[in-house]
Amino acid sequence: MQAIDETDYTGGNISSLLADRTTPLVLRGLVQHWPLVQQAKHSDAAAAAYLQRFAADVPVQAFFAEPAAKGRFFYNDDLSGFNFQQRQTKLSDVLSSILQHGGQTDAPVFYMGSTTADYCVPGLAAQNTLTLDSINPLISVWLGNRSHVVAHYDVPDNIACVAAGQRRFTLFAPEQMANLYIGPLDVTPAGQPVSMVDFRQPDFARYPRFRTALQHALTAELGAGDAIFIPSMWWHQVDSLSDLNILLNYWWRQTPPYCGLPTDALLHAMLSIRNLPPVQRKIWQQQFDHYVFNANDDTTAHLPADKRGILGPMLEQTARKLRAMLLSRLNR
Repeated sequence: MQAIDETDYTGGNISSLLADRTTPLVLRGLVQHWPLVQQAKHSDAAAAAYLQRFAADVPVQAFFAEPAAKGRFFYNDDLSGFNFQQRQTKLSDVLSSILQHGGQTDAPVFYMGSTTADYCVPGLAAQNTLTLDSINPLISVWLGNRSHVVAHYDVPDNIACVAAGQRRFTLFAPEQMANLYIGPLDVTPAGQPVSMVDFRQPDFARYPRFRTALQHALTAELGAGDAIFIPSMWWHQVDSLSDLNILLNYWWRQTPPYCGLPTDALLHAMLSIRNLPPVQRKIWQQQFDHYVFNANDDTTAHLPADKRGILGPMLEQTARKLRAMLLSRLNR
């Protein structure tokens, strides 16, 4: 494993620092001024009391696992389900359960994953701010005790800010995907496909290529006030190492909201292209290269600008037309 690049944040424009960056970066002290971080450095109880001030009386989805899971939210042994339960509860109840079991070495695991901050803790982000200039991020809250969120990717870029507790991040570049042994795409612990390897005790006989992944792994431990930039599609496992862990993250995509999700295109390609004969798959690979992966001004230079249709700039009306075409074709 290798250390993730890092910098001590001393103020300045975060957006400029991250502009065009495609590799992870640890930002030490980025949010150390947050009131929530200051309370967390005082005590878990103080951090919980501060967060509770903002907790809305709304339902949230949370995960609960018995001590036998050892904090790892994952599949059960035969992949027929999971080793945890998902329940609808309240953020304040999750907090209470975490505090109740604080200090226990064999505690059950409580975990509230990515939940929109303005929904569950309205006003928190206004007092604990991160300015990203022209970026309009979605801000989410993560809350739990000692747990292991197995390696997965996210489509948006992401700044994860540790507000309470200690977390270890282990990251892999997208090209390590084949060495991570990815599980099912349609049945996942929390919505995203995950690595099947238990990083704490890897079974190299079953997953031999994981040795290669580890050679390229990047890792860092972050405390309250630190943050990390995780670029789109980088695989990451997050280990929460404290009795109380609170994280806020800022998600954004580098395309307008009206553009589709790449994962939708992947699923459709699996449906329509994956089982074609090899020669036909090769032809469609060339089509994708021409119209998508290697598309440039030359692709449509021979057409009048007003006759390029969906080959023209991806404006909102173009996206609407494409979506309508797809719906029409899929509903045949």
